[in-house]
Amino acid sequence: MRIAFVGKGGSGKTTLSALFSRHLARSGAPVLAVDGDINQHLAEPLGHEGDDLGAPPLGAHVADIKDFLRGTNARIASREAMIKTTPPGRGSRLLRLLGDDELHARHVRRAGEVPLMVTGEFDESDLGVACYHSKLGGVELYLNHLVDGPGEYVVVDMTAGADAFASGLFTRFDMTFLVAEPTRKGVSVYRQYRDHAREFGIRIAVIGNKVTGEDDLLFLKEHVGDDLLTHLVHSPWVRAAEQGRSEGDLGGRGGLGGLEPHNRHALTILREAVDSHPRDWPALHRHAVEFHLRNARSWANEATGLDLAAQVDPEFVPGPASLA
Repeated sequence: MRIAFVGKGGSGKTTLSALFSRHLARSGAPVLAVDGDINQHLAEPLGHEGDDLGAPPLGAHVADIKDFLRGTNARIASREAMIKTTPPGRGSRLLRLLGDDELHARHVRRAGEVPLMVTGEFDESDLGVACYHSKLGGVELYLNHLVDGPGEYVVVDMTAGADAFASGLFTRFDMTFLVAEPTRKGVSVYRQYRDHAREFGIRIAVIGNKVTGEDDLLFLKEHVGDDLLTHLVHSPWVRAAEQGRSEGDLGGRGGLGGLEPHNRHALTILREAVDSHPRDWPALHRHAVEFHLRNARSWANEATGLDLAAQVDPEFVPGPASLA
């Protein structure tokens, strides 16, 4: 199952992404965390110490990732002909979660208890010549070619705001958790996500964060309604961990046992929500094809000099059967 954490900057989505990833990992579930935020901070709350994760970022190796994933697919002539939305077809190299393959071996490292991939930072050489979505191309390609099963989880910490809708990446998830503080600014991003998500049948649920009392909860219910799945109360434990003052911090030395009982229960509710609906592989693939054709018509056909609609394999739908 693929889960995105989104929200306004400062809402706590990175902290929630880390808590949920660690909650899954401690249950024994296969889980991969992906830092897809323009500010790369997920490694630290997962438990990594130091600056360098030791794995090359996806965003710096998109061309190599294309070469690997296109495999022997005759519909994709070269890496230059493959764009981030190109869907898999017969001959494409499909991935199992954390499988024994070149991509995972190169780009995944453990951060505390959780395997982690990063997109890479938006650095000085990108200023004025690139948008951050070019770095997210590696994540979109990865998810397009991943055949993950029930009880397996990919947790992506997305960039702040509604930027995910600038590409088809938002359709690659089984569940989108929108983290919202109980303020007007906190719920503003929710309205944007709600409208776009409903248009494409994307499952979205709101997680209230930093709730300090009944007034905060009532505010969220008033502005979010039935989309409010659960909430987390203000956490001295998380704050202490972020300040490096707690032995049972987010770094994995003391687990999540010090987290407030209400907040631990909220993580359980998140997992139950994710697990409650099985994957619809044909629908997932239809969304991938739709956004590929949109990109082809909008810019990619002209950029490549090719009709990229021909990359769609009408006889192929990804899923467990396709691994055979």
